[in-house]
Amino acid sequence: MSAVDTAAPATTGTIWDELVSELPVGVLLQDEQGGVLAANDLAGSLLGLSRHDLLHGSRPAGWVACDDSGAPLPHSAEMTAQVLRAAGRLTVPMVVLRDGLPHARLWVDYQPVRHRGRPCLLVLLQPVHTDVPHSRGLLDPLTGLPSRALLLDRLDQSLTRSRTNGSLTSLVLVDVHRLAEVNAEFGFDTGDDLLTVLGGRLRTGLRADHTVARYGGDEFAVVAEHPDGTGEPIAARVRELTERAVRLGRVRLRPRVRVCWATSDGSAPVHAVVSYVENRLRNG
Repeated sequence: MSAVDTAAPATTGTIWDELVSELPVGVLLQDEQGGVLAANDLAGSLLGLSRHDLLHGSRPAGWVACDDSGAPLPHSAEMTAQVLRAAGRLTVPMVVLRDGLPHARLWVDYQPVRHRGRPCLLVLLQPVHTDVPHSRGLLDPLTGLPSRALLLDRLDQSLTRSRTNGSLTSLVLVDVHRLAEVNAEFGFDTGDDLLTVLGGRLRTGLRADHTVARYGGDEFAVVAEHPDGTGEPIAARVRELTERAVRLGRVRLRPRVRVCWATSDGSAPVHAVVSYVENRLRNG
């Protein structure tokens, strides 16, 4: 997606200011370093920040911006750099905490734009009045796990923390084989029941800070951060959990799975990590 030019004729400046001030969403315009060039009052209200805080990049004591899992979001400069490098729109859930208590739940849309010939970031803030993942269908309706869209966002954030903090991020994909044969022999719901059981096993059998997601029709994914080593121990645990026999009523199944993984220090972009593991899963 190409950047949008926000420049407007000088004669429309007042009208433009009035329009932005009346929008039902918070609006920020950030420069390449993440500094705020302009903002409407609603943006400050949603973020729990004064106009001075917004324009000067200062944050009061006890103010923290996290994703819906509780992990701190990257600094605005790093987030701006990520979006401008990718040259595409990014939407992330944000929970604003004040002194450890939730102040606001938001959807934050980042859009690359150009202002007076310079790359900038247009940020739109929308309040969320329900549970963040459910509010945009980011949870898989069958298993209740994060869907692929939310997984990719979590992976991107994990890679950013690895690059910043010197940690490692592993992505593990697991493909459950022969679901079509299971459905044909035991009925369509049997395959769904099997996936539900396996998803539950992964969620309860892995660490609470690991992201377990429904990656595709018959695939699950795990994102894990760790200080050293590789993704092999995590992949081995995933294999152990998913290959164990499952009893569904009178039916006893032993799933056949294929598990592949990759580990990055954060230097590789999301698409490169995902492509590498997908290729190993398909061709290995």
